[in-house]
Amino acid sequence: MFKQRTLGESVAAVGIGLHSGRKVRLVLRPADPDTGIVFRRVDLEPPVDIPAHPLNVNDTRMATTVNVGRAAVSTIEHLMSAFSGLGVDNCIVEVNAPEIPIMDGSGASFVFLIKSAKVVEQEAPRRFVRVKRPVEVRDGDKLARLEPHAGFKLSFEIDFGHPAIDATAQTAEVDFSRESYEDAVCRARTFGFVQDVEMLRRMGLAQGGSLHNAIVMDEFHILNEKGLRADDEFVKHKILDAMGDLYVLGAPLLAHYRAVKSGHGLNNQLLRALLAEPDAWERVEFENAEACPIDFWPKSVSQTSGD
Repeated sequence: MFKQRTLGESVAAVGIGLHSGRKVRLVLRPADPDTGIVFRRVDLEPPVDIPAHPLNVNDTRMATTVNVGRAAVSTIEHLMSAFSGLGVDNCIVEVNAPEIPIMDGSGASFVFLIKSAKVVEQEAPRRFVRVKRPVEVRDGDKLARLEPHAGFKLSFEIDFGHPAIDATAQTAEVDFSRESYEDAVCRARTFGFVQDVEMLRRMGLAQGGSLHNAIVMDEFHILNEKGLRADDEFVKHKILDAMGDLYVLGAPLLAHYRAVKSGHGLNNQLLRALLAEPDAWERVEFENAEACPIDFWPKSVSQTSGD
């Protein structure tokens, strides 16, 4: 059978919270089969577990935030994107603050952490969600859509009307039958504008934002001394975000995701719309690795199975 995966051991890191500006300790722990991704607020007494699930996403204004009652964890999308890209099904994410550390603003640091802990297979079948017919949500000129596809592919189009962004690639497509997450997606950083950062800081937010963890622009230019990591970094970061937002579903998608100017809110609406139409999807398993699309074959999985 094509198996679920978790971490081989626990791994920890300390980073800065994007909004609080304070140090946040993050611990990724192995989890049993069928646990899914569970965020655990260890700074609360008693600790509160918050499973990643579309219906637990109740705030998408500046990031994807999951909550159970008044306990919440925000800015989960970059870590969730790394879990998706490296095929981690089960993990306990311990955090001592209401946000995941921003690290360098991309998924690269989380990839490093996950690979340091090793990804191991478990004796349980990996369950996929296969999209059987198109599902689409719109908000004005913005759209997000899932279409049937025998693998996992993402296409994105951006339009920010900003000279620095307009001078770069406006569209990108990542087909995981031909590309890896590490090569195609994970190093694309989040981005923002000086005027927005100043406004957010007056509101007590974005206290940890800096040129070290984001691409920052004024009205015309990129302010980062070394510029972009790639010509398509802006649109690729939107794909990175989308992967994290979609992985909140709790299972990898067999689908082609298409988006125009989408964001966290519309991505979550898309998942909710999918779940609301049971005839548009089905759960599937694969009896052996050869039957599973090459998009999901492990690229860095330890040969040692987990417990």
